[in-house]
Amino acid sequence: MNSNDQAAKVLSDDEFIRLFTSTQRPLFLHILPLVGNGPDADEVLQETNLIMWAKREQFDPGTSFLAWGRAIARLEVFRFRRTRGKKLKFLEGDLLDRIASQAEASSGELELRREALAQCVQQLQVKDRKLILMRYTPGTTGEEIARRLGRPANSVYQSLGRIRRTLAECIRRRLVSGEVT
Repeated sequence: MNSNDQAAKVLSDDEFIRLFTSTQRPLFLHILPLVGNGPDADEVLQETNLIMWAKREQFDPGTSFLAWGRAIARLEVFRFRRTRGKKLKFLEGDLLDRIASQAEASSGELELRREALAQCVQQLQVKDRKLILMRYTPGTTGEEIARRLGRPANSVYQSLGRIRRTLAECIRRRLVSGEVT
C-alpha cells in the first residue's frame, strides 16, 4: 500500500470528531458497570478520550468506531483498576470481561431501541409528537402541560398513555422486522 492509499484511510478531524462525540454516551455506559460509579466512569472515559484522540490516525475507517473505543476503554479500566489497587479488588479479570461483554451487548440493543424510538416519534401525528416532546422536556409535569393546553390533567395523562403504547408497539415492530436504520 502506498502513502496515498494510507492517507485516504485516515479520517478528517471533522469526521473523527463527529464519530467521537456520537460514541460518548455508549462508551460511558460501557465503562460504568466496570468501575462501579459515575465519577470513576467519568475519569476512565476522560482518559479513554485522550488516548482515542492521540491515536486517531490508527483508527481504520472501515471498522466500528464504537468497538475501537470500547477496546481502548477496556484497557483504561484495567489501568484504572491497577492504580486504584484494593479499592476495586472485587472485580477479577474474568468477571470484568464478562461484565464488559454483557454491557457491550446491552448497549448495542439499547442503541437499536433508541434509533427505533427516534424513527417512531417522527411517525407520530404532529399534535402527539408535540405532546410527548413537551412531557419529556426536563422539569415539565403532566399538570403543567394540562394547564398550558387548557385540558384536564386526566385527559393529558390518557393521551400520553396512548402515545406511549403506540410508540412501544412501533419500536417492537421495527426491532422484529429489522427496520431500524
